[in-house]
Amino acid sequence: MTRIDIYYGSEHYSIGGRHFEDLQREIETGLQSGTHWLEVNDGEGSRRQAFLLLTPGVQVAMVPIPETGEGAERDGDPWDSGGLVEVYD
Repeated sequence: MTRIDIYYGSEHYSIGGRHFEDLQREIETGLQSGTHWLEVNDGEGSRRQAFLLLTPGVQVAMVPIPETGEGAERDGDPWDSGGLVEVYD
């Protein structure tokens, strides 16, 4: 996995170097306390650090982007674990 695209508040962000399941677990664990600050990358080209405040009821979509090209991992269908994470109060 090269990156995970994050959609939050109609904006696009990304996270690199993480496994989808680990990120999903981080979000779920963080929200157990009510809020969680998620560190993401903002912008295309040059990386800018940003933090998204996740709270119950806020929708965030995580889209795994598989590696392509020579030497890329091929772990099956990248959409099997992807999807929308919704938290209800």
